[in-house]
Amino acid sequence: MHLHRFSALWICLVALMGSMMIADQARADETPELTMFTQSGETSVTWSFDKAQLEAAFKIVIESEGETSAYALTYDDDGDLEEVGIYYDDGTAKTIGYVTITYADGSEETRKAIFSMEKDGEIEVEILSWATFVVDNLWILIAAALVFLMHLGFATLEAGLTRSKETVNILFKNTMIPCIGLVMYAICGWMIMYPGDWMIPGVFSFGLGLGYGESAIDNSPIYEAYTLNADFIFQGMFAATAATIVSGAVAGRIALGPFLLFTALFVGISYPITGSWQWGGGWLDELGFVDFAGSTLVHAVGGTGALVGAIILGPRLGKYASDGTVNPIPGHNLPLATIGVFLLWLGWFGFNGGSVLSADPAEVSLVFVTTGIAAACGCISAGIISWIAGGKPDLTMALNGVLGGLVGITAGADLMSWPEAAIIGIIAGAIVYFSVLALDKIKIDDPVGAISVHLVAGIWGTLAVGIFGSEASFAQLMNQIIGCFSIIIFTAISATILFLVIKAVFGLRVSAEEEMEGLDLGEHDMSAYPDFQRVYIKSYHAREM
Repeated sequence: MHLHRFSALWICLVALMGSMMIADQARADETPELTMFTQSGETSVTWSFDKAQLEAAFKIVIESEGETSAYALTYDDDGDLEEVGIYYDDGTAKTIGYVTITYADGSEETRKAIFSMEKDGEIEVEILSWATFVVDNLWILIAAALVFLMHLGFATLEAGLTRSKETVNILFKNTMIPCIGLVMYAICGWMIMYPGDWMIPGVFSFGLGLGYGESAIDNSPIYEAYTLNADFIFQGMFAATAATIVSGAVAGRIALGPFLLFTALFVGISYPITGSWQWGGGWLDELGFVDFAGSTLVHAVGGTGALVGAIILGPRLGKYASDGTVNPIPGHNLPLATIGVFLLWLGWFGFNGGSVLSADPAEVSLVFVTTGIAAACGCISAGIISWIAGGKPDLTMALNGVLGGLVGITAGADLMSWPEAAIIGIIAGAIVYFSVLALDKIKIDDPVGAISVHLVAGIWGTLAVGIFGSEASFAQLMNQIIGCFSIIIFTAISATILFLVIKAVFGLRVSAEEEMEGLDLGEHDMSAYPDFQRVYIKSYHAREM
């Protein structure tokens, strides 16, 4: 997600905001009193923080001119806060607290507020509208639900583009992936991706849990527009997507257990590490790398894992002849694949739209438009190219063109005009088509086109931020190149290590006999279509005996 430029401090607050409480017992002489004016007349506003809350909330170490300097809090003899010494790297500070408003008629109201301190020590208080907060929080939760729906889209798309004898296996994998992914993200992924304290500054940290105590109703310390729990569930839905992408590229020949183990480690450790580099306020965020909703951080990461897995596993039996010719293995259910793409397209409005991190009408509307335009143009582009190059229009290419356009716009959906989104989508659709053909030329078997859609189009979308839109510049393009390929290289190394270790310890690929029979029978002793397939299912046969 595109973090606020002050995200480094906000991340520090992850472990602390859950304990924030209304300081209604604070003595008036211990807290500054601000004066506000409303239509009803003069209004006094009293605000305060718990001492431990402040000390923890503003604790941050920053790098300045090669020297590390820490914040300093000073207190008077009574233990009351006098001064916060250092805040953001530009000398300002921000956190979330409460205000008690006393109106002219004597009535009081406690409201959440953003407290900001400028370089000169002046404190500003922005009282949050409860209605705005509720709407923002609700939109993030709706967006999380839409991203969750994408997993059904991935499942139906992958099942439709592969053979019928692998359907149960694919549906089982795509059921387990979001479950394993969400649990692993809760155990350690969240705290790796949004660290309170870096072990290696800007590069790596490790932690367990969600970073808060008994209370989880306070605002997210990263984005004050919604709660910490809403923040986690939205991010958790993203995390599992990376492993789902890998699933499609290794379909039809990977053993179930080893794949699920890879999923747990990939989502729980590798994905959050690279995510922390930008969304967690790490070194790429400091560099100026931009990836609004994850063209690289989600899709290229998943696509890289898919590429590594496909190479290590090798192609499906019969995919390539000894003379190098390609033997197409068509999907068994194109209506199911089409449904999957439309489910993904629908979910992508939450994927990108939720990444605005508020329900801001102008920004969310813009992101919806750029997302929809890029997807439509990607479909048109891939569909027309397949028609011209192949003599007949190819539905699978058109479907993957939709996805290529969506992946391509994801890095800069909030930065583009609709014509720029159209160009990005057109190029993404073309890239997907030629990438699919190129991978077959070098005998990398990707049954669903996941590598072309997520890795190749993801790279394009990330670089497009430096070419089009409000951030376009040569310097930005260089930042995009550095960020994109740093993440891909790290992910390729980590995925290679994971696959090879799992292969050495447990094995990775099913036997040739099981692959020929079909993974539905070999791994599950089930058939997706028992009334239409003449198969021998041992468990069914045993019951008949």
